[in-house]
Amino acid sequence: MAMPKANHAPRRAMRPGLRQAQICELVNRRGEVSVEDLAERFHASPETIRRDLGALAEAGRLRKVHGGARALGGLEEGALRARMRQNLLAKQLIAEKAARLVMPGMVLFVDTGSTTLIAARELARIRRLTVITNSTQVAETFATGAGAADVILLGGRYRHDNAQSVGAEAIAQAGLYSADMALLTIGALDSHGAMDFSSHEAELARAMIANAQSCTLLADHSKLNKRAAYRVCRLDQVATLVTDREPEESLKESLKKNRVALG
Repeated sequence: MAMPKANHAPRRAMRPGLRQAQICELVNRRGEVSVEDLAERFHASPETIRRDLGALAEAGRLRKVHGGARALGGLEEGALRARMRQNLLAKQLIAEKAARLVMPGMVLFVDTGSTTLIAARELARIRRLTVITNSTQVAETFATGAGAADVILLGGRYRHDNAQSVGAEAIAQAGLYSADMALLTIGALDSHGAMDFSSHEAELARAMIANAQSCTLLADHSKLNKRAAYRVCRLDQVATLVTDREPEESLKESLKKNRVALG
């Protein structure tokens, strides 16, 4: 009896949007998956899967890690809207302290973050500032403030989760300016330096620091003695750390050793 012929018809490729949705669902269910597992499961090349993970990470739906992807969780800061509700009193105190460091007529880099946005509301009263930022909300706050700031919004790839522009264009544009101060929020800080949870935000923060006379970090107590994946700067690159509580003694000693003032 003749055996039926095997069906060698090529498997129909899944649409990228559907594949990415299923990848996101799988990552959220398992917590972490590898490129190899995803490639086998979806009958796609590793290069295709890496592009999918890059697109999903760019959209803020998962975190891309070496060799795979991880679900957003405790190591992630979360969307800006959610962070605006966290440690509000601490961030308001930091904002008031930061306002004492900024003089009329200064040129500032200000990056994206809940702490810098709250600080912007205080700083927007100071006269004749020039503010260079990648945050649309920071730009709006300064542009409509009583201080009549001159606001420059950096372009680049727009990320709606944090209302910011990032990427090579934003970094290149930051290099066109020279600021008196880079006023930055961070994800974490320890005795070795400042870090962030976003590679895009860390890259832009480094560009701002490189083109400013001084660097001031804004970080509430929850960020201290913590670590994150992406390096922003060493402690000896920081002029002032503005926080709401005295750091623990070991960190305080490192700050003193690197001549970082406490604001």
